[in-house]
Amino acid sequence: MRLTSLFSVALAATTALAFPYTKSATRDSNTTVGPENGHLVIVGGNLKSEAIYQRIISLAGGYNASIVVVPTAGGEASYDQNFSTAITFRELGATNVTVLHTYDPAVADTDDFVAPLKSANAIFFGGGRQWRLVDAYAGTKTETAFNEVLGRGGVISGSSAGASIIGSFLARGDTSGNDILVGDHTVGFGYLKNAAIDQHVLVRNRHFDMFQILEVQPELLGIAIDEDTAVVVHGNDAEIVGSTYALIYDGGFWSRDGSGGKYDLPEKKFYFLKAGDKYDLGARKVVETEATGGDEL
Repeated sequence: MRLTSLFSVALAATTALAFPYTKSATRDSNTTVGPENGHLVIVGGNLKSEAIYQRIISLAGGYNASIVVVPTAGGEASYDQNFSTAITFRELGATNVTVLHTYDPAVADTDDFVAPLKSANAIFFGGGRQWRLVDAYAGTKTETAFNEVLGRGGVISGSSAGASIIGSFLARGDTSGNDILVGDHTVGFGYLKNAAIDQHVLVRNRHFDMFQILEVQPELLGIAIDEDTAVVVHGNDAEIVGSTYALIYDGGFWSRDGSGGKYDLPEKKFYFLKAGDKYDLGARKVVETEATGGDEL
């Protein structure tokens, strides 16, 4: 292991002490990996697909649903109601879109700030650096209100950094750079339990990066999603939507043509799922249907 990786692991241990608001203390105790109520829409970055936006709107309850966009990961000095993702939702027909942002956890812990979330049907976390979301919202009334959206049957969604924050383990959470997989922030918001989520995977040649996390926490399910592609989750049911692929790191291997094949790196197994494929998060196996037969990856 590289010295930087060793240093990162040490930082991870420090982080566990520095951030006592672990998700086991704040999440409900349901038995599914994803939410029993509501849906997750986890996007691998560079979201352009109108179909994915429309899926979020539909799952939230339609065009009159309350959608709260949280751009905090982006790191700009300030954001107004014309943040680009909010504009896109409005252009696609959503009529009740609010941008909510602060970097100050004291503000995030106030009733006035939380007020728009009390009636929200969907949350969308924008891209940037995922640790900024942790520093601003973890352990506050705002984080509690995010979780309550799912409890009401709503939607938690996010793209790029906003995808990684959805996992229980925070991939690329180091404040010094996004090339460190196990960094000084390792606890995500945990809407997808016992899982680490990476993004931009094919475009940025990140195929093997997830193994740096799994070396530290091998019990995790690794999911790496390419750009303009999403994993939609309810309970233990996951479905791939969008234009390219999601990669699954569950310790096993799956091939669309049904062959096991010879694997040159048996300890580095992963496989690809494409739009329409379904995955059982509880059993950690592909749901075999007619759609998963045929095309060879």
